[in-house]
Order: sequence, then structure tokens, then C-alpha cells
Amino acid sequence: MRTVKRFSFTASTDWLYRHLFAFAGLRSATTVLGGGTTSVHCWVPKFHDPAKPTLLLIHGFGANATWQYGDALRHLRPHYNLYVPDLLFFGRSTTEARERSEAFQARCLMELMAARGVARVSLVGVSYGGFVGYSMAAQFPAAVERMVVCCAGVCLEERDMAEGLFRVADLEAAASILLPQTPEKLRELMRLSYVKPVKGVPSFILSDFIHNLNASKSFSDTII
Repeated sequence: MRTVKRFSFTASTDWLYRHLFAFAGLRSATTVLGGGTTSVHCWVPKFHDPAKPTLLLIHGFGANATWQYGDALRHLRPHYNLYVPDLLFFGRSTTEARERSEAFQARCLMELMAARGVARVSLVGVSYGGFVGYSMAAQFPAAVERMVVCCAGVCLEERDMAEGLFRVADLEAAASILLPQTPEKLRELMRLSYVKPVKGVPSFILSDFIHNLNASKSFSDTII
């Protein structure tokens, strides 16, 4: 029986983003940390220019490096040595360690930069990446020169949740929204994430996105 290959919008977009990174002078590299227990995938400069400052771009929850920052490279590339990692449990970064906190993510990113010979960085963190970047600055103040935190509630308190900022019954309910496994749940996430959500996206495109980028993630592995 012949296998019919279907066009995947998500896979094609992912291919485009990866080529945008390559065209921007970056290459895909994996650095092994923790005595072999942790592997961090990162887009690193093909040539690190010592005359330029270094900028670390940290993606948000549910994304990966290429999808979060693919559209920003052309603005940043002329001015910085760019390092764009996949956080652990996202993209191609993995660990056998049992730690799940943003503090652990921050330590791994600092180890990554040290392994790459970079002692001081500026950073941008989006959403969950903002928590990780904030933790990097708190743990390693001498190594973080400047920091931009975008759309991250680093000052969030328990009372904010109790007052209904993000109403969920339990972790599983949060998982069904943050890591959607159905088109309906992905639409719900889009409604919560955007001021003006895109409407009318066909279910087959949403299913394709879930299948290619989200279905393999386990909430029990990723939640902090």
C-alpha cells in the first residue's frame, strides 16, 4: 500500500524558520551539561564577533527557539552575537534531572554560555522565558549585563491567582490549556493569549500544529 504524504503547514513553517536562522549567520549546536545528563540545543553564531555584545533570547512556554524569534532575527543580527536556546523539555533540549524549576533552567543556560566561552550576556525573556531570565539575573548578577522581560508575571502573587487572574481547577486543567491537545483547546489558548485573536482558523491547521509541535510534550515533564 502506498503511503500518501500530506502537506504540513506547520512542518513547512518550521523548515522556513530554521533556514532563516541559518541565513542570519547562526548554526544549530547541542551542548552536553551535567556530566552527560542534560543536553541543551541552541542556535549559536557561526562566528562570534568580540566587537559586538552578546544577546541571549529565551522563548516562552510551549514555544521553541525558532518559532518564538524567527521574525526578530533581521532586526537583531546586525548588532549582536545572538544565542537562541531551546529551554529544557522544549524543542531539542532534554535532561534526565528531576528538577523542573525556572532556577534550574537558568543554571543550565548559564552553564551553556560558559561552555560557549561567553562570560557576560544581555538577555530577552518572553513569558515563561522571562521567569528564567529573571532567575538568571538573580542568581548570576555579575554575568547579566542588561535584561528585558516581556509579558512575564515575575511579580505574580498567590492572591492574584486566587482573585481569578487565571482560573483553573488543578494542574491538569492548566495543562489542557497551556499544552493543548485538541483544536478546541488551542482556540481557547489563543483567546487567552491575544488581545485580538485570529478567528476562523480551520481545525485541520490547528491539528497539524498540535501534531508537529505540541503532541510529544508531557505536562508532567514540563510544569515547574
